Amino acid sequence: MKPRSRTIGSVNTPAHIILSAVILGRGRTQKYWPAILGGAVLPDLPMFGFYLYERLVAGHPERLIWSQRYFDPDWQRFFDLFNSLPLIAFGLAFAFYRNWGPCAAFFLSMTLHVAADLPLHHDDAHGHFYPLSNWRFESPISYWDPKHHGLIVGGLELLGTVVGSFVLIRRGNPWRRVGIVTLALYGLFAAFALAYWARL
Repeated sequence: MKPRSRTIGSVNTPAHIILSAVILGRGRTQKYWPAILGGAVLPDLPMFGFYLYERLVAGHPERLIWSQRYFDPDWQRFFDLFNSLPLIAFGLAFAFYRNWGPCAAFFLSMTLHVAADLPLHHDDAHGHFYPLSNWRFESPISYWDPKHHGLIVGGLELLGTVVGSFVLIRRGNPWRRVGIVTLALYGLFAAFALAYWARL
């Protein structure tokens, strides 16, 4: 993949948590809440590992991390492995075949994560069809990039996350705790983003 400029490596993991919790945290799957949360978070975990390594171990500056290192082919394959629809579909089919409720909830949550990511990434699109194809859908809209309606999409994401968090809070525990913690995490991510923008 050809390196392209990225102004900020924003993270919307809390939005994925809320989406999966609101949709799957009711009915037959609600008792599998740890699996739901795990599936919502797992596709983003490689990104956290990437950032911690590049920033703390390799000592690369923010601009280099997001404009060049992010697009390194080895890192891209690592990200794609955890965002692969074929691999997730295989895991989901196996879970249904073995009638493993928690596993099915986990892969359903991963599916929601990837389905939400697919239309909201432009230059930083994942290879969601790895290993069958290296094709990447470069959406005309982005959840973070102002050049591709990121301010509008980011605002809608923030609104949806806040509303979804309050929906969970009204459901009672364990979802009440999930809603409260997610709001707190979102605040921390927002503070990080603002601090980064201030350095540009």
